[in-house]
Amino acid sequence: MSDSERPDLTAFHDLEQLVRHLGDELAGFRRRALVAESRVKELERMEELSGHKPQRDLAARCAALEQENASLQGRLETATARARQMLDRVRFIRQQTQATAGGDR
Repeated sequence: MSDSERPDLTAFHDLEQLVRHLGDELAGFRRRALVAESRVKELERMEELSGHKPQRDLAARCAALEQENASLQGRLETATARARQMLDRVRFIRQQTQATAGGDR
């Protein structure tokens, strides 16, 4: 970082990038959830038509997806906490900058 670059702008750009990344990740999670929901509906419809019970591997796949979902939820919570920390840092730096600018007058 150069001496002329304001630390609050650098922190803000970091925060902006983090929020953008979180938005992309959330969009990916939504797409996957929609695909999974449509697949479940399709399987339920096929089950009703055939009169068969769900396949055993479907239960195992469901368990694996639930485990993956828990992992992804944890990653999302971690990223959210990091975004909040970055936002707190930006606010602090902004307050410090404003206090310094106010004292220079």
